Formats: sequence, C-alpha cells, structure tokens
Amino acid sequence: MNDKTEELRDIFTDVTDGEETITESQENTRGSLERDERSDDERLESVVTQLRERYEFETPLEDEELIAVANGFYDGRDDATIAADLGSDAETVFEARMALHLVGEDDADEVDLVAIRDREEDDETLAEEYGVTAADIRRFRRVAAAKDESRAANDRYRDEFDSILADADLSAQMATDVREDGLEDATEGMETDVDF
Repeated sequence: MNDKTEELRDIFTDVTDGEETITESQENTRGSLERDERSDDERLESVVTQLRERYEFETPLEDEELIAVANGFYDGRDDATIAADLGSDAETVFEARMALHLVGEDDADEVDLVAIRDREEDDETLAEEYGVTAADIRRFRRVAAAKDESRAANDRYRDEFDSILADADLSAQMATDVREDGLEDATEGMETDVDF
C-alpha cells in the first residue's frame, strides 16, 4: 500500500470505530413517491392553519368549519347549502372560500375579472357599466383578489386541497369502477334471462 491509501485506511478505521465494513440497510419500497401518513383531516387542518398564518384572514368560522367549507366546495354544494349545514350565512361561507383560495368556475362568470381588477372607479360606476349590482362588483373584486392571492402562492394551497379532496373522490370513483368492471367481467357470457 502506498502512503495515501494507508492514510485513507487509517481515517476510515477511526471514523468507523474499527469496523472492517460499513453497510447501510436498504428499504424495500414500492414506487418512488412518498405517501403522506397523516389522515385527510390532519392534512386539511394543516392547510387551513398555513393559510391562517400566512394571510391572517378574519372569519367567525373555526378551523373545523373551514374544513367543512372545503369539503362542501369539493362536493359541489353551493354556499347557501354549506352555510345551512354550519348554521351560518352564505356570505360568511363565500368569504371563507375566498380566504381558502377556493374559487369556483361560476363565482364571476358575468364580468371579466381582468377588466375590473385594476379599475379605480367605485363599485356603483362599474355596476352601471356592466349592468350588475354594486354588491356583484364587490363580490367580483373579492374573487379577483382571491385569484391573485392564490396565483402569488403558485396555487400551492388550492393544489393541496385538490390533492386531498379531489384525489380522494377520484380514488373512490376508481375503486367503484374497478368493482363494476370486475363484476361485469365475472358475469360476462352468463345467461340472465332464466325462467324458474
């Protein structure tokens, strides 16, 4: 052995406490993606907490109620229905959805949000221009602000809600489809018109 090799060997034995070999046990994992071991409710609570901390929004709703708002949104329920379930009002639910970046496709379908986003005119002037009420303009501006806020965060929170709630629905639908396909395959070719 030359001097460098001898020096490296000495360093190795010092570091390894005299062990001749060092081996790392390997884990046998399936797939390359890590699975989040937290429950969906824990993950939802984490997203709500992060949103509250980052944006410090005000709402009379507790975290559990905000999670119910998110669940209702992904179930396709409107604000009034969600509000009735929570014993609240539709406006509070709407504001909570905007704070959670949960903007629906029909939240601002009557007005081009880009057109009103940076307008200086008051709500009444814009309402007259677009043929809607001032309350509608306030709502549309809130939707535009929520979209901007979400976009500034790279839609991170909306994506997290999607991954928890939309993927859960997709998984349930896929499981149903697999069961139905399996049943169809199992009964294929069977006689179904049988007289007793």
